[in-house]
Amino acid sequence: MSNGVRHVLGVVAGVLLPPLVAVALVYGVGEVSLSIQNFLVSWTGLAAIVVAGVLLALLSSSRLSPVASLLGGIGFTLLGLLPFAEILSGSSVISRFVPGWMRSGYLTLGYTGVFLVLGVLLLVASAFPSRWRSRRPPVVTPGHGTSAYEMSGHEGYGAPSHGAYGPSSYGPSSQGPSSQGPSSYGQVSDDVTRPMHRE
Repeated sequence: MSNGVRHVLGVVAGVLLPPLVAVALVYGVGEVSLSIQNFLVSWTGLAAIVVAGVLLALLSSSRLSPVASLLGGIGFTLLGLLPFAEILSGSSVISRFVPGWMRSGYLTLGYTGVFLVLGVLLLVASAFPSRWRSRRPPVVTPGHGTSAYEMSGHEGYGAPSHGAYGPSSYGPSSQGPSSQGPSSYGQVSDDVTRPMHRE
């Protein structure tokens, strides 16, 4: 996959995944907090939180282009700063733009700084330079004294192999006949058969 296609897919993921994460978190936290107040457990709320965690892990994955985590980080940072900007300005933006079924979860996540933490986390995850480089397989070149055929792992019949004590000799020896002495296999030394003389 080329680097350009990888970044295009990152843009698509950065546009689609952060809103899904935000909606799942807001709905899940709102349902769980409401059920806890009634001494119950909302399994749908817990499932929504788990889905949000899985999508967040995909968004910050190193396999994905850092454009996705960059866009998600910007969105969550702005979403996390909105409650504090509302407090400083004195305007009620939440009551006008946030639906009623999302208001409880948004207030919990926004005013506790969870959205801001998620935004900073995604921005830092997209800031590593290694994530912006294209992923290409390393080129392996033959080393000194090693052929490309041997590095490919296809050592055929008759290829020289080296044991613990040096090269083995399945064929003619690499040394000439002048460098080796006469073969002593099957011969008996004269000292063995010579009788001992007593003085």
